[in-house]
Amino acid sequence: MSSKTWQVLALAGSLRRFSMNRAMLEMAADCVPLGLRLQLFEGLADLPLFNPDLEAAEPHPVARLRQAIAAADAVLIASPEYAHGVSGVMKNALDWMVSNGVFVHKPVVLWNASPRASMALAALRETLSVMTADWVDEAALSLLIQSKDGLPPNNPDPQAMRHALQALQAGLQARQSGVQAALLCP
Repeated sequence: MSSKTWQVLALAGSLRRFSMNRAMLEMAADCVPLGLRLQLFEGLADLPLFNPDLEAAEPHPVARLRQAIAAADAVLIASPEYAHGVSGVMKNALDWMVSNGVFVHKPVVLWNASPRASMALAALRETLSVMTADWVDEAALSLLIQSKDGLPPNNPDPQAMRHALQALQAGLQARQSGVQAALLCP
């Protein structure tokens, strides 16, 4: 067992104050196994609309996101589906990351706070595949997150969330072991 603490950057694809996807990522903080650190990125609302003319002089909010992704061992994304597509905020964030290559071979997990929202997940998967992200499919999770009477939602299945995070951790450990073994082979 590795003593490394794995850094996981969580991206919520909704700017909505009481977003169920954001709530899902916040719930994950209570389910994180020892040796895994989850950080929810604050700042997607600060990203300007993607404009290739601005890439040469990378805007500060874009640089912050790029640096956070680069520093993370994995990225966990929970994003809503809007009109059978990826939310505008998530698409904008990913568009900024295409040309800088920060997602190349980055382990990525998709979580879903509404199991009916399958088209956005497929679109996210396609976009991130083009960016050559590496999937940790065994850590994917779909849970119906609901708020009742305007109260903060409760985690409907902490055990499933804990299991998904443990699977992510195991995937990262296996990936590290594979890289170390490859470096030792002549």
